[in-house]
Amino acid sequence: MATVANSGDLPKHHEATQSEKLVIAASSLGTVFEWYDFYLYGLLATIISAQFFSGVNETTGFIFALAAFAAGFAVRPFGAIVFGRIGDLVGRKNTFLVTMGIMGLSTFLVGLLPSYASIGVAAPIILVLLRLLQGLALGGEYGGAATYVAEHAPNHKRGLYTSFIQTTATLGLFAALLVVIGVRYAVGEEAFASWGWRVPFIVSIVLLGVSMWIRMQLNESPVFKKMKEEGTTSKAPLTEAFGKWPNLKLVIIALVGAVAGQAVVWYTGQFYALFFLEKMMKVDGATTNILIAIALALATPFFIFFGWLSDKIGRKPIILAGCVLAAATYFPLFHQLSQAANPALYAAQASAPVSVIADPNDCSVQFDPIGKNKFDARSCDIAKSYLAKAGISYTNVEAPAGTVAQLKIGTTVIPAVDPTRVTGTARADAIKAFQGQAKDALKAVGYPDKADPNAINKPLVVGILFILVFYVTMVYGPIAALLVELFPARIRYTSMSLPYHIGNGWFGGFLPTTAFAMVAATGDIYYGLWYPIVVCVVTVIAGLLFLPETRTRDIDA
Repeated sequence: MATVANSGDLPKHHEATQSEKLVIAASSLGTVFEWYDFYLYGLLATIISAQFFSGVNETTGFIFALAAFAAGFAVRPFGAIVFGRIGDLVGRKNTFLVTMGIMGLSTFLVGLLPSYASIGVAAPIILVLLRLLQGLALGGEYGGAATYVAEHAPNHKRGLYTSFIQTTATLGLFAALLVVIGVRYAVGEEAFASWGWRVPFIVSIVLLGVSMWIRMQLNESPVFKKMKEEGTTSKAPLTEAFGKWPNLKLVIIALVGAVAGQAVVWYTGQFYALFFLEKMMKVDGATTNILIAIALALATPFFIFFGWLSDKIGRKPIILAGCVLAAATYFPLFHQLSQAANPALYAAQASAPVSVIADPNDCSVQFDPIGKNKFDARSCDIAKSYLAKAGISYTNVEAPAGTVAQLKIGTTVIPAVDPTRVTGTARADAIKAFQGQAKDALKAVGYPDKADPNAINKPLVVGILFILVFYVTMVYGPIAALLVELFPARIRYTSMSLPYHIGNGWFGGFLPTTAFAMVAATGDIYYGLWYPIVVCVVTVIAGLLFLPETRTRDIDA
């Protein structure tokens, strides 16, 4: 691992040189572009669901779209292994030039990809393949950029220097939001849903060219150059990093005691909140994007602040404090977010709660992993599938075995269709009539079809979103410095990349998909929050027990 040293033993502290400032700027700008590419998909998940997954029901299509979003995260650890090894063998600079090229071209091609209506099932298959390429590229990018900047930084400013890299994920998301908002307003919602959504992907080719040119102006990391000159670079980075218990133990500690919690806080604050507003609270996409963008703009400077603060008081206390705050406040914050974003829906849920009265054995989980189940074979499924599609929160009430399910909306009770008594077109007509009755009953007690833009308490929504992103800045601002400092220079790129991308690629990247599947399964729109809360609690316990403080370490060794 990087060795511990007293401040007097470390190389002399110095002010940032022009060369170091260029390193930070160029590395950060290139990484912003990569995150811009990667997160365009997340912002447009609802539209992409309609474009590429239109062959399945709406709820399943949206979860499939989130799953394709998560596919890019699934392969990030493999990208970390492949490109981390290359970075430790041949250098930091050339490796992240390759990853940038892969990312940029994959994003550009998403913008040109025909829809499901044009080429059928080939469309979602190609989309997922492009997402996998993006994930592989991002798996190699982050570790290279963070390592590169840290190895240029003065010892007493590594948290500050690397915090600029930490802003790039949010700035990339912010840039993507601005482009999406601009195109939406320029062409209108109808045209945007039809073809305008492609524009942000296509214009990324210009950003790719600019970013590649800027990155090519940089020199190799001084730490890697020194190792190369002395012949001390690793000949087998993977074996050293993961085949020897002392280093593998650090990888596990970094993952469980820091990165897993950081990841779920990041994706809850910056993506789950966005999906929650749009899908559950029925806020229109353009308004959601604007509110998120404002919160991001207000909170982003705190990445720098907490990076700077971690140079003063340490990385560990800030990261774990962010996890504690998130776990303790997510439920009240999201309840308040619901009330502020769609007060009519929130009031209706309180005054006229919805419940499904059914035999538990008559009910399926409202998530279809193969996209073909219509949920119309049992009465409970018919009731729940309507509520899931409408985004209505409900509770389950157990009924005696053999009971035909009933939908209770306030004081109104509507019997669901008994599919054993009707078949064929008669069943389809009966289900349609049941859904019409349910819709009328919901409307009668105040359930809105969508959020009223004039009723949204926009300052309060932005304030809550700011708090969620503020937690992100706490856990994410110091994490790059901590990971760089945990591992020895000769295998640093490989060692730090894997826990980072397992945490953010798997624990974080699958959060929206997992959380919404949990919501669909239970009917409770807040139930998905248990996922990030439990992960945060585990991280805090593991971090307190096993994670070392790293800010005084000499990373040249």
